[in-house]
Amino acid sequence: MANSSGLFSPSVPSLRGKIKPSIGVIGSGIWSPQRISKRVVCSGTIEGSEKISSSQSRLPRFVSKGCKLVGCGSAVPSLQISNDELAKIVDTSDEWISVRTGIRNRRVITGKDSLISLSVEAASKALQMAGVDPDDLDLVLMCTSTPDDLFGSAPQVQKALGCKSNPLAYDITAACSGFVLGLVSAACHIRGGGFKNVLVIGADTLSRYVDWTDRGTCILFGDAAGAVVLQACDIEDDGLFSFDLNSDGEGRRHLNASIIDNEVDHAVGSNGSVLDFPPKRRVNISQIHMNGKEVFRFAVKCVPQSIESALEKAGLSGSSIDWLLLHQANQRIIDAVASRLEVPPERIISNLANYGNTSAASIPLALDEAVRSGKVKSGHTIATAGFGAGLTWGSAIIRWG
Repeated sequence: MANSSGLFSPSVPSLRGKIKPSIGVIGSGIWSPQRISKRVVCSGTIEGSEKISSSQSRLPRFVSKGCKLVGCGSAVPSLQISNDELAKIVDTSDEWISVRTGIRNRRVITGKDSLISLSVEAASKALQMAGVDPDDLDLVLMCTSTPDDLFGSAPQVQKALGCKSNPLAYDITAACSGFVLGLVSAACHIRGGGFKNVLVIGADTLSRYVDWTDRGTCILFGDAAGAVVLQACDIEDDGLFSFDLNSDGEGRRHLNASIIDNEVDHAVGSNGSVLDFPPKRRVNISQIHMNGKEVFRFAVKCVPQSIESALEKAGLSGSSIDWLLLHQANQRIIDAVASRLEVPPERIISNLANYGNTSAASIPLALDEAVRSGKVKSGHTIATAGFGAGLTWGSAIIRWG
């Protein structure tokens, strides 16, 4: 099991005497969450640097920036599949699905839809809301487990957005936890790397890996994309207060989509040489396999613990947050976590009924709808958490706007 946790906001005094000082590494720099308001030096050695004046040199760099969420956007395929339509191809019903999951509809890519097209649409909306030009982006983080290309989809999204400055773009693979990891990674780049504008996209097209004859999984998943823009700001305006990130590879057996390597057996000659080379290999990815009961137990136990840990680091209680925004996997999981945290139903953000489980897209998709409907307003504090395959799970306490 691996764990990573952080305290981003130096403006919370209530925990300064409770949390032991810790040191972390961001890029080539070192930061202390207890003393983040002080100057932090990212040092290095460059040949000939003694000839460069302090005004000319970019070293040392001082990390004193916060980050805030300034824009969001989302996109979904046009094809909507209802529970009744699923009941025509698999032994199920609208009542059976809705009672157990809370899902009534989901969107599925067809025709010209793709992970890239959905991501670009969501990203464009987020950039427009933020008032950020694509050329002003320093980084594009693509949180997905279903890229259109084995080597990643982020550079293709960057190209499609028209980023002429060639900002760094790379994929983050963590399934349903991916977007939360993307938020934390973006904050680290801004704080430790001097980045100003970072685009974080959560997008997945799991319908391509669903067994549509398995009613235990095909009823759950849909396709979508969501995006946010994080921007550097003064440390006192910081909007990402704390986080808690975890993983446990032992839980992979409960939720996976494994690589199937259909390699032929090779005959080996007396001298040790392989007689059949190059190999005749065909690699496929299996359909999604999930033990629903075990995943449910994992989520209702680990997610509240993670959120409570993040809240403690931020010096907040469950009653002080404005909204609870969880990965949209199952309404019963959402309700169980909310009950544990004593968050009333009117402070829960959920759009699961309309889209199902859209993996890394679910949190930014729900956030975008809540912001554009006026439910989430500037200054609101949100406790958010992702959880799923890996197994991975993580939470972050954020402020919108």
